[in-house]
Amino acid sequence: MKLEERGRAKYRPLKDYDSEQVKQLLLDKIEEEDKLIQSIKDDYEMPELDYREDKINVISLFSGCGGLDLGVELAGLSAVIGEEEAFKAFKDREWFNAVRGESIFHTIYSNDLFKEANESYKLNFPKVLQQQLDIRKVKTFPKAELVLGGFPCPGFSEAGPRLIDDERNFLYIHFIRCLLQAKPFAFIAENVKGMMTLGKGEVINQIVQDFASAGYNVKFKLVNARDYGVPQLRERVFIVGIRKDLGFEYEHPEPTHGEGKLPYVTLKDAIGYLEENPGDWFEGSFSPIFLSRNRKKKWDEQSFTIQASGRQAPLHPSGPAMEKLGPDKWALPGDESQHRRLSVKEIARIQTFPDWFLFSDGGNMNVQKNNRLDKQYKQIGNAVPVLLAKAMAMPIALWAKDNMNLIKNKNSILIK
Repeated sequence: MKLEERGRAKYRPLKDYDSEQVKQLLLDKIEEEDKLIQSIKDDYEMPELDYREDKINVISLFSGCGGLDLGVELAGLSAVIGEEEAFKAFKDREWFNAVRGESIFHTIYSNDLFKEANESYKLNFPKVLQQQLDIRKVKTFPKAELVLGGFPCPGFSEAGPRLIDDERNFLYIHFIRCLLQAKPFAFIAENVKGMMTLGKGEVINQIVQDFASAGYNVKFKLVNARDYGVPQLRERVFIVGIRKDLGFEYEHPEPTHGEGKLPYVTLKDAIGYLEENPGDWFEGSFSPIFLSRNRKKKWDEQSFTIQASGRQAPLHPSGPAMEKLGPDKWALPGDESQHRRLSVKEIARIQTFPDWFLFSDGGNMNVQKNNRLDKQYKQIGNAVPVLLAKAMAMPIALWAKDNMNLIKNKNSILIK
């Protein structure tokens, strides 16, 4: 199913396939990944980590700039000091840093290949040991009680070609390998909506089966970020596993916002205060692809999905609405100066990062401004919205707070 090498176009979508064909492809790739693992030379010595016996120690895989990690940390803090106090602290860097150590979750190790994202992570999580290494070359993972990760998903995305045999889709195998070594009581994995239907559903079924085979009761659910206080239409799959020996049954939390609940958070709520000081945004013309659909939401609506690209960032809600000219053809009425892309600061707020969160642009001032900004757009667009992560982690945080001794005792037996 690979084509001849032609630049980056190495893979193609499968057509007219059946479930057995997809399943066999996945099984063959899993076997190939297993052989790769056995060939790894373990010449890396893991430094001593800041492991805490009074905390749920966390490993973060494919960590990016840390949206999932920050949301989980916030959930752990909310479980201990209460939602109201945690959210007050969350708005101020100094206040948050003063109390974040009270969170029940304590991240000890992270891994990612994206240089600028790692730099951002270090700025915001300075005490975590980072490893910038292809996960396929990490032979031994440290022990931990919780593992997080939004494993790569280029062939699952509905925004691009549906590539079943793209080798990057199989990095979740190494997430499972981490579970087998670290033996956490739980894991949280996030991915795009497209994985639900790829291979006629066989891909998600196989992934869940593989996670379950590591000793976990696994549940997955498609959720929309706006239902949990995020000012954005963003559908994502959360796969959550609880180790089978614990007797805890995880349920994805019910929406907190929407009809009959709290009102949806709007763009005005999220970024209205930035209108006079939005910071830098990606500048330049708008391509026919960009103008093939509506890119501008109103102030009283939620944003389109924030993508990992400055050029594809949604438009700011100010100025006249876009006009539909025909199928796949929209126009920007009036002068083009009335239309701009959302800024880095604005998309960060739409992804529910606090204003104090720092994003590295690589620091090379010789690089064009748009290129530097694009590194930040990419980090933010790839991240899990912080408040969505917090919502998904909250049931685990509350249960773990009341069952710390059980978790620690069970884990000590498994690791011996």
